[in-house]
Amino acid sequence: MIPASVIEDIKYRNSIEDVISSYVNLTRSGANLKGLCPFHSEKTPSFTVYTGDGHFYCFGCGAGGDAISFIMRIENLDYRGALEFLARRCGITLPEDDGGREKGGVSRNRVLEMNLCAAKFFRNVLFSPEGQAGQEYFAKRQLSGATIKHFGLGYAPNSYDALKKHLHSQGFTDEEMVAGYLCQRSKKNEKNTYDCFRNRVMFPIIDTAGNIVAFGGRVLDDSKPKYLNSSDTPAFRKSRHLFALNYAKNHTEDGFILCEGYMDVIALHAAGFENAVATLGTAITADHARIMKKYTDKVIISYDSDEAGQKAADKALRLLGEAGIEARVLTIPGAKDPDEYIKSYGREKFAEVLRGSLSGFEHKIHKVLAKYDLNDFSNADIKARAARELCYAIADTESKVERDIYCQRIASVLNVDISSIKSEVTGILRREAAKRKKERHTQVVRITSGSGDRVDPDFVKAPGNVRLEGAVIGMLLLHKEYIAFSKDKSILSPEMFTSELNRRLYEKITGTPDFDFGMLSEDFTQDEVSRAAKMMSDRKGLSNSKEVFTDCAGKLREMTEKLKEKQDGADLRDIIERRRKEATNNRK
Repeated sequence: MIPASVIEDIKYRNSIEDVISSYVNLTRSGANLKGLCPFHSEKTPSFTVYTGDGHFYCFGCGAGGDAISFIMRIENLDYRGALEFLARRCGITLPEDDGGREKGGVSRNRVLEMNLCAAKFFRNVLFSPEGQAGQEYFAKRQLSGATIKHFGLGYAPNSYDALKKHLHSQGFTDEEMVAGYLCQRSKKNEKNTYDCFRNRVMFPIIDTAGNIVAFGGRVLDDSKPKYLNSSDTPAFRKSRHLFALNYAKNHTEDGFILCEGYMDVIALHAAGFENAVATLGTAITADHARIMKKYTDKVIISYDSDEAGQKAADKALRLLGEAGIEARVLTIPGAKDPDEYIKSYGREKFAEVLRGSLSGFEHKIHKVLAKYDLNDFSNADIKARAARELCYAIADTESKVERDIYCQRIASVLNVDISSIKSEVTGILRREAAKRKKERHTQVVRITSGSGDRVDPDFVKAPGNVRLEGAVIGMLLLHKEYIAFSKDKSILSPEMFTSELNRRLYEKITGTPDFDFGMLSEDFTQDEVSRAAKMMSDRKGLSNSKEVFTDCAGKLREMTEKLKEKQDGADLRDIIERRRKEATNNRK
């Protein structure tokens, strides 16, 4: 536990406005600040920072909290990691982490220490006789010693326990190795563990702070899978990291080059294109797109030209576009990937190919027309199918001006009347708008009924009670002076809360000496912390006097008692009905 006084000092020296404005462009809106939410894609600001109360809330995606929970989300850190981040930012030294562990398991710091130890082990094995296979692989790929050292590459020996034995000698336990995805438990005997990475060249995944957070490994025989990547751990989330971002973030003058794999990125960096990054054995996500948006507004997608690669490129175009990034697609003539092209034609020729990358829409035109033989466009059916596909592509474009330009382009390519293209696009837009309206209505109905509340599934049991509980907790969070007052069981008690989440929040708030909102992040999930932030936001602009608080607490007690009486009555009816059936069966 970090002392409350230290947490309070950290938050005092890291005002929520200063912290969030380093990630989000905030503008004044009355007494508050507003901006585009960094946690979901939006074009109209719904992200509000309440500087007076030191918390934020997004009315679009529901993310909320204080400066600590904001850093946890934006930097993908655990509770202590976020406190350390903010402490470094203002020059505070945190007390030592007791034993390297936190409630619930292995801490992020311990995993990072273990990963560093493992990376050194893999590197030493690579340059030993045991690493001959790894040396031959990197030599075949024409990687220099400097490049191997730059990326910290290594080799995992073909052994079931070589890494485990080494980590044991350094004081790490089996529990820690399993938590950090360096070892797995045997299915036959869970007491036994074995190395996850064996006979693979190893690629350390390094975050922007220079920490080794995970590993990727490429097999050197016919084993499957070809590439093995760390699963999520206390230090790592696949959807929140990009390979080589720690280097590429300093070379974004021309945007990022988004690749499919480690070797593509390494080859590009070795050739001088140090703005290359790759996702980590997973398809691009909205989180990846938002991470890239922090550093640049331009991305060139360099995926394989096969069907799978083109589908992935389409998804990347959509997600990058939603994040406000100008995305282009690279087509590489006469080579399967950038590495092969550079080796065959040289760096300057590849730079020319980069400059000739296609805009998102030009890529869509190219892909659609490639499916059809242009000589068959005399066939009305073929032309109609091509036109329909391209009209859907135009309808995906947000800007009306761009849609008009693309309509002219398609009309010219297909030699049809532009009014027909515009009419088809308008029809698609209307149908999509109606579909979205229906989906929104369905969502509103689900949320109103409580059936869609995954954060607090108890809402549906007694919506009125849970709403009143939220009002009480919101006032406790806004006015700490009510906390001591509310401990009087004649006013409030844990038994009065129908929602398990709200009961846990109440117990944390009232049971923690010198409570601060940031302490919620230690025991609650990010979604639960966001729900608490919403309770605060819902009370903004309302009367939150002590009289109102007392009145709400009194009403909650009455409603809880009535609910209990109703439940007791139902239980009694069940007992009577069961005994009646038993008596009837006995007579038979």
